Amino acid sequence: MGYPVNAFFTAPMTEHTPKIKRNSKRNSARMNIHTVAQLANVSIATVSRTINHNPTVNLKMAKRVWEVIRELNYLPNTQARALVSGRSRLLGLIVSEITNPFFPELIQGFEDAAVEHGYEILIGSTNYDPERMKGCIRRMVERKAEGVAVMTFGIEEPLLDQLADRHVPLVFVDVGPDRPGISLLRVDYHHGIRQGVQHLAALGHRDIAFVTGPLRLHSAHSRLAAFQRAIQECGIAVDPKWIVEGDHTMEGGIAAAEKLLAGAKLPTAVMCSNDMTAIGVLHKAYRAGLRVPDDLSIIGFDNIHITQMTIPPLTTIQMSCFDLAREAVMALRAQVEQTPAPKRDYPIETQLVVRETTGFPRGTMLQLRKEGDSAKSDPPGKSSTV
Repeated sequence: MGYPVNAFFTAPMTEHTPKIKRNSKRNSARMNIHTVAQLANVSIATVSRTINHNPTVNLKMAKRVWEVIRELNYLPNTQARALVSGRSRLLGLIVSEITNPFFPELIQGFEDAAVEHGYEILIGSTNYDPERMKGCIRRMVERKAEGVAVMTFGIEEPLLDQLADRHVPLVFVDVGPDRPGISLLRVDYHHGIRQGVQHLAALGHRDIAFVTGPLRLHSAHSRLAAFQRAIQECGIAVDPKWIVEGDHTMEGGIAAAEKLLAGAKLPTAVMCSNDMTAIGVLHKAYRAGLRVPDDLSIIGFDNIHITQMTIPPLTTIQMSCFDLAREAVMALRAQVEQTPAPKRDYPIETQLVVRETTGFPRGTMLQLRKEGDSAKSDPPGKSSTV
């Protein structure tokens, strides 16, 4: 079937071509794909393919289209695009909470990676509530998300059947259903935690405590198992009373530190399952009059941005939220676009970041020598205690 030439193409643009005023409400209402096509001197189909990031569009034409879009401040109707193309170009992200700074950083990284490849994102936060998880999943289904990353570090498999039954690609952290269209981000907890334990052991620590995350989460068990394995590799015995369950919040870290301080013997170092817990331990140590790291060394896990700003800056194990986000988007795109070929597993590395909350154990010769050198360097009457 043929089409009239003037259905798709217009006369070439000249310096006399009228421009649409951005601030005109009347003209703004009339801005649409036809206007963009006319001013860019291309077909409506070319504009549509350009907006949808179709790689077959001629680069010079695509450049003209984007210049006109920027000039007009044109906002494409994403719902109309989805109806025409059959694709929403929407990726879902479900997180546990947004009060922990790790998750906003993860969301930012996920959005950056998605937008870079022409996708928008839909965010849901469960707050560890199954009912809220149901609501998140319902929104993903209603908005026709093309893929969903479930970054809750613990899965609610029965609730996710709605997505799996609709063949929506899914990405999980650590564990997930063994079904087609599902990828896993495999975090190497042992590598970073092993580096942390070896760092403490090299400093002379033998009395090391560990504050876990909520043990209902698979990731909390994985981090605890990595700690226990690393401790055994160093030939260190751990008092069972020094393994304390936390909840990945500052308040949980404070409560865990209170339990440790109430014991007959105080550990010389505390490793934590996440940074928020470690910041809570740091806070309690300060309130208890303990000096960090002189009286107590502390190591966190995640390396959220705020750990650089604590006093003293927190030694922690980096599990990059940006690596998680980038790999999650890559895995979903592979499932949706089949380019590159999708994989089941995507590895996520961990690495120790040494700052200022770890030092020699209290009472050791090296610590006493350090304190003596510090006292000599202080002016008369000035204390070396920070």
